[in-house]
Amino acid sequence: MKTVKDRYLVVGADFAGFPLKEAVCAHLRNKGWKIEDLGVKKESDSSDTDNMFHRVGLRVGAKISEGEYERALLFCGTGMGIHIAASKCPHVHAGVVESVPAALRAITGNGVNVLAMGAFYVAPAMGCDIADAYLNAELGSGYEWWHNFYEFHKLAIDELEAFDYKEYKKNGFRVKKLGDYDLKLETKPE
Repeated sequence: MKTVKDRYLVVGADFAGFPLKEAVCAHLRNKGWKIEDLGVKKESDSSDTDNMFHRVGLRVGAKISEGEYERALLFCGTGMGIHIAASKCPHVHAGVVESVPAALRAITGNGVNVLAMGAFYVAPAMGCDIADAYLNAELGSGYEWWHNFYEFHKLAIDELEAFDYKEYKKNGFRVKKLGDYDLKLETKPE
């Protein structure tokens, strides 16, 4: 698997997300990231329907599903459509963010392995900051002081990975629990 620790990343954008993707990827390449781009690669290629947002999202999501990459970045106009498409692939936990705090929480609290941004709402400099925050954190990082934070959120990820809708429905729409951890809101100590 190509990992974040080794500075490998897969990305994809449709035509609306292309300018933001270009800015973010240039920034990351300058920092030594090795990037595989599975979407639009040039602005003048707008008639290439293979690069519609949902098709790019599925391609990138498949790289996560197949265990080829640990994490991915996606870009479209809003970030919504491309993230929905990627989410159709097994083992993809995708999120859409428009700020650095949201990007941090997406990875540190939710273990998002595919992060989407919308070029209609995220400026290039902000996109670079979002990517840096997301790629330099991991589940639970920054919350080591919070009792059971990692365990509580890891349990949620594991239950979502094991989720089977047919079984869920058969069980009266109750989640098959893999365990439990109490978690209460805590204030970071001074």
